[in-house]
Amino acid sequence: MFKSVSTSLILRGVLAVIVGIIALAWPGVTILALVILFAVYAFMDAGIEAVRAFSSGRAGPVIGHLLLGLVDVAAGVIAIAWPGPTALALTLIVGVWAVVGGFFEIFAGFGPGETAGTRALFILTGLVWIAFGAVLFGRPNVGAVSLALLFGLFSVFSGATLITQGVEIRRTGKTLHSVLPKAA
Repeated sequence: MFKSVSTSLILRGVLAVIVGIIALAWPGVTILALVILFAVYAFMDAGIEAVRAFSSGRAGPVIGHLLLGLVDVAAGVIAIAWPGPTALALTLIVGVWAVVGGFFEIFAGFGPGETAGTRALFILTGLVWIAFGAVLFGRPNVGAVSLALLFGLFSVFSGATLITQGVEIRRTGKTLHSVLPKAA
């Protein structure tokens, strides 16, 4: 059991490192890939909305789900037809998310029962998120490339973590196998 778990973690880690290196080497390709992934998601969601529409017993939900499905199809077609503006829109959405999330982090810092250190971390994290959102709004083209590079760095670091976990689990399994026969 330990060997299969460790092998899968190591393989996932290696794949994440490879994807991260590709994202760092070619951020433009990464942006295009994320736009295509968004389009695929939109088409899949359109299919799910159609299934939900035809599995509903009342007319109201049928129309609502069909309209959502049509919006999803339109979003997917727009993403494929105009990947540049789609990447810009996705970057701005991430910017909005960062600013809103930053304000929530700051507000969480003023919650009751928080220690001074925790408050400071919440506020500092919120300010970093807001600054990140402001950068995305100020220079969205650079922001899209920055997002691709951050994705690449995240993939490399998470891949290294998965590889390390896999090696540790494999080492633990070997230790257990060497100890268990002696205990019996």
